[in-house]
Amino acid sequence: MSLIGFEHVGMTSRDAERTIAFYCDLLGLRLALRKSQPSGELLFLDAGGGMLEIMIPAAAGLDRSRDVLPTEAGMRHLTFAFSDVDAMLAKLEAAGVEVVERPRDAHNREMVKRVAFVRDPDGIIVELIERAETR
Repeated sequence: MSLIGFEHVGMTSRDAERTIAFYCDLLGLRLALRKSQPSGELLFLDAGGGMLEIMIPAAAGLDRSRDVLPTEAGMRHLTFAFSDVDAMLAKLEAAGVEVVERPRDAHNREMVKRVAFVRDPDGIIVELIERAETR
């Protein structure tokens, strides 16, 4: 028995259309599955090396995502690699996406060259990176 690879992260969203517009239209993920269920709507968005499984509950009124503090256990952000973080951030800013941190050189240069942070439509922090040349 051996690990095959990373499969997906499960998330919850308030709005399927806004989620698809952000992750697919702006970031470039591919909508692999969109399915209605009694409990709501299910999306699978393919990022190439893994997917986002996103549930949009039928019940309205979900709160915006809460940041996980550095002193708490939990997932703090999602990360996607791009060839040009500055160009991607410019595209996202032009679309009105909330910027958390503008592009800068990364602290862990062995793994990541440049980094920036934005928020998705539900307030989840999304990290944009350029990989280090050694990766």
